[in-house]
Amino acid sequence: MRRIQVTETTKNKDLVQEVQAEDASTEVEGTEVKEEQEATLTIEEQYEAKIADLQAKLADEENRHLRLRADFDNMRRRTQLDREAAEKYRAQSLLSDLLPILDNFERALQVEATSEETTSIVKGIEMVYRSLLEAAEKEGLQVIKAEGEQFDPNIHQAVMQEQDSEKETGVVVRELQKGYMLKDRVLRPTMVSVNE
Repeated sequence: MRRIQVTETTKNKDLVQEVQAEDASTEVEGTEVKEEQEATLTIEEQYEAKIADLQAKLADEENRHLRLRADFDNMRRRTQLDREAAEKYRAQSLLSDLLPILDNFERALQVEATSEETTSIVKGIEMVYRSLLEAAEKEGLQVIKAEGEQFDPNIHQAVMQEQDSEKETGVVVRELQKGYMLKDRVLRPTMVSVNE
């Protein structure tokens, strides 16, 4: 009977050991599966992190590219506007230098001719003045109208005030020096006297 008990006990021990061994192998397999899943998740997470990083870098590069393109377009537009302005106002410095000459011609034409000789000189001066004025007008030079006009600080320069009861307040009474414009730009404002 003892022998049967020992055998049963041995069998029970063997069974317990087998069950324990199976449990241990199951645990080891479960741990390995978990480690593989964790490793797989870690690799997937790493790929996702790399993809997110690359997408952020791509977005930054696209943004930088768009800013550079906008800067280039702005520079090209500014260059084009500068080129157009340079073409439009190419004669500005020459015409600015000619304004005192036109003033001198006008002063010379105000002299009264007393003899035939001075009359012919005045006519010659007038012809040269008109030719010079026509050439300047072809380039876009325009005389600014002042006398009788309402005072405009953009095109007129008030140097004195007068009182004329027949005219409204702020009206230009006298033109002291002609003003000129080049197309839509003021070369020299008209010096005027304004009614109080």
